Amino acid sequence: MFSATRTVLQNIVTDGANYSQHGDADSAYTTITSFQFIFILLLMKEIMGVTYVLCQALEQRSQDILNAMHLVSTTKHLLKKLRDSGWDTFLRDVNSFCESNEVEMPDMNSAYKVGRGNSIHQSRDTNITIEHHFHFNIFMNTIDTQLKELNCRFNEQTLELLTFSSALDPSDSYKSFKVDHICTLVDKYYLADFTEQERMLLKFQLNHYHLDMTKHEDFCHLSTLTARCEGLTATKKASVYFLVDRLIRLILLLPVSTGTTEQAFFNYEANEN
Repeated sequence: MFSATRTVLQNIVTDGANYSQHGDADSAYTTITSFQFIFILLLMKEIMGVTYVLCQALEQRSQDILNAMHLVSTTKHLLKKLRDSGWDTFLRDVNSFCESNEVEMPDMNSAYKVGRGNSIHQSRDTNITIEHHFHFNIFMNTIDTQLKELNCRFNEQTLELLTFSSALDPSDSYKSFKVDHICTLVDKYYLADFTEQERMLLKFQLNHYHLDMTKHEDFCHLSTLTARCEGLTATKKASVYFLVDRLIRLILLLPVSTGTTEQAFFNYEANEN
């Protein structure tokens, strides 16, 4: 939509209803046809392309937790690859975009200056070139922010918690169901929610629950943990497997948050302003 947006702004500059519209459109046109805008625009596209698959997986109502955790790993790997060896290719793409859209390219070897108009001045570090600024201050810094967010949200403890939680996943006829993993989950993360006696009883409830769920006709078509929880309540089995029901409800409260990419760019823009 870049070309179309530019054309619309040009039309408003020429045919706008008043001077205010002319000025706003002219200012917007100047901004979107600047090298910095193009650079950030394409960097957003590149990073969001890497994180899109993970974001889509985490937003699914019924999550395959193990596959989602694998996507966390592949997303981190691809971001690191972009950071460590993707600069030259990315810069060529930016150059190509600027050439095809008649956007002026700066001399990347010249000194980087900050400010606009009459307030423009040399950077405090006179050794900083324009390429250095875009490469390290924007490109690498933005990717590092993404990696930091992913490591923070999906640290080793979180990954272990989610992996153990997947042992209760009812999809594929409880293919991932593992009593030992579920008991470990409770022992490590839900000690305050179960007494010692309840933790002992839970193992036996889980064995009965597994057999019951795989053979009961009312549950065969319920492929999500949420649906199974609702089914337990509807069939009054929640009172039979009350410890399992409690654990499922605790797992369903696990927050999984996304949307890290946009925030990184918002933070960058705030710092620049």
